[in-house]
Amino acid sequence: MKRITLAALLAGLLSLSGAVAAQELKIALIAGKTGALEAYAKETEMGFMMGLEYLTGGKMEINGRKIKVLVKDDQGKPDLAKAALAEAYGDDKVEIAVGTTSSGAALAMLPVAEEYKKVLVVEPAVADAITGEKWNRYIFRTGRNSSQDGLAAAAALMDEANIAFLAQDYAFGRDGVKAFKDSLAAVKSKAKVVHEEYAPQNATDLTAPAQRIFEALKDKPGRKILSVYWAGANPLTKIADMKPERYGIELAAGGNILPVLKGWRNLAGMEGSIYYYYAFPKNKMNDWLVAENQKRLKQPPDFFTAGGFAAASAVYTAITKAGSTDTEKLIATMEGMEFDTPKGKMTFRKEDHQALQSMYHFRIKKNQSGEWDLLELVREFPASDLPLPVRNKR
Repeated sequence: MKRITLAALLAGLLSLSGAVAAQELKIALIAGKTGALEAYAKETEMGFMMGLEYLTGGKMEINGRKIKVLVKDDQGKPDLAKAALAEAYGDDKVEIAVGTTSSGAALAMLPVAEEYKKVLVVEPAVADAITGEKWNRYIFRTGRNSSQDGLAAAAALMDEANIAFLAQDYAFGRDGVKAFKDSLAAVKSKAKVVHEEYAPQNATDLTAPAQRIFEALKDKPGRKILSVYWAGANPLTKIADMKPERYGIELAAGGNILPVLKGWRNLAGMEGSIYYYYAFPKNKMNDWLVAENQKRLKQPPDFFTAGGFAAASAVYTAITKAGSTDTEKLIATMEGMEFDTPKGKMTFRKEDHQALQSMYHFRIKKNQSGEWDLLELVREFPASDLPLPVRNKR
């Protein structure tokens, strides 16, 4: 009798365990946590978890189901990213996935989402091809794309400037420069790109390409700008040490993470465009993020922290509104969906699932009052001011 009771008890416990496991809402977060973009990936993870915490009121549940986030490191490598996503969808049975950091790795993941017919929220990889020619209907992106970077940068340069680019020789760099060139006409800028230099992603000695840029710009009439478009350890200060000002050349750059921005303190007055800076957005969600990040890490939230938070908001809003994690219900809900983020509201455009969002024109402050008091807002570019092209073949 005791054996029967014990067996029944064990069976009941196993059944209960299975029921609890079935109720878990599994989400994969894939990021390049080792490698050149490690800092970006760790911020994305931090922001994603903080976003879920904020949106669920600390319960970490959606529709009554406990959230389980499976974090996978793809090391910034396309083959590992592809394998990690296949494992997440196939073996781990995740219901939705988020990632990844590198554009090359993200591009490798897109066919996997289509194969498994599961939603992939791309954050923070920026290559236009992700929501362009390589896109499929299972892909949604909360991160900005290269064209949004380009439109914001072009809008910040409305006068007749001669511009040269130093960028990395891979998808991020080449996409970024192309997007900027395409954007000049879209925002009716009189600036023009007169020279482009591409260097290896891990290059440290940039003397030769910088000198070629100086030669290309120095005799041009009017304003001359060298724009550095770089992911990871930005070489802007090294370029500044070469004294481009002796040729009348100004420096410009896209925004970056706070440790990089701190290295630009001595470039007061330099302008550029940025996806996020903690002091720019004014909303309740950003106020909470700034306060909590300060409390936990003793510094404000960073560029990719806000991005991870935005991805969490997209996931939370979609599942809550759909009332399900069924892929077709999620897609129907997410197309045209508006959701709150630390930057303000974003909207997934129906045509390509790219999140439409604000961008910012910044200037490095001359009078900095603290360690993280680095940028001042010149102006905000709302999504309606950024004529973002549709690049897919839908």
